[in-house]
Amino acid sequence: MLVVPAIDLKDNRCVRLYQGDYQKETIFSEDPIAIAKSFQEAGAELIHVIDLSGAKEGKAVHRALIKAIVSAIEVPVEVGGGIRDLKTIEDYLVDGVDRVILGTIACREPELVREAARLFPQRIVVSLDVRGDFVAVEGWTSESEIHYLDLAKMLEDAGLRALIFTDITRDGTGEGVNLKRVIPLLEAVTLPVYLAGGVSTIEDIKKLLPFEKKGLEGVITGRAIYTGSLDLKEAIKLAKGKA
Repeated sequence: MLVVPAIDLKDNRCVRLYQGDYQKETIFSEDPIAIAKSFQEAGAELIHVIDLSGAKEGKAVHRALIKAIVSAIEVPVEVGGGIRDLKTIEDYLVDGVDRVILGTIACREPELVREAARLFPQRIVVSLDVRGDFVAVEGWTSESEIHYLDLAKMLEDAGLRALIFTDITRDGTGEGVNLKRVIPLLEAVTLPVYLAGGVSTIEDIKKLLPFEKKGLEGVITGRAIYTGSLDLKEAIKLAKGKA
């Protein structure tokens, strides 16, 4: 299982939000590139980068900074936030991004997601950002009427690289993981799944490891690494069976 560290970008800084609330922001670094390098040194095999400003505005706001992050490290990077068309997807892939994450557009235009997965095989990831049972959109500022399991099943045969499941109510809270909704997802689809939201201690990693056999390919964690409640190097070793 992969432990994937997260970098959330807002105003060219590395920040974390509390439950996706843009008014509850904590700045953790003025140098996202240095943060990415530190994750590489800790042994990360994939880095999760989200353009928070882009997610809210519906366009790529931090593309230049993300390109600089990708150029500065050798670890693959996946990017999401404000990516709503094929041109932006292609631009990021040309910039060297390994995977592109689609969220809002998966709810609004699932056929575009299918086309993207056809054009860019194994490079497209869909993020199911869930508040309750329904998928949130527009940088988590509003909610759709689509049940997360329905969307997952609808896109299962699209040729996606993976799904990301984010429990918004746990994101940035340090409250630990909530398996109540991710277990049904693992049972409903055959796609690899990554869990985000609430992964905050080494005990959470231990709790999630058994689900690797059920399709949990990785966990994404952010605030816990920055605050020190989770040691990234230790978590990676444990998840790889080397602890």
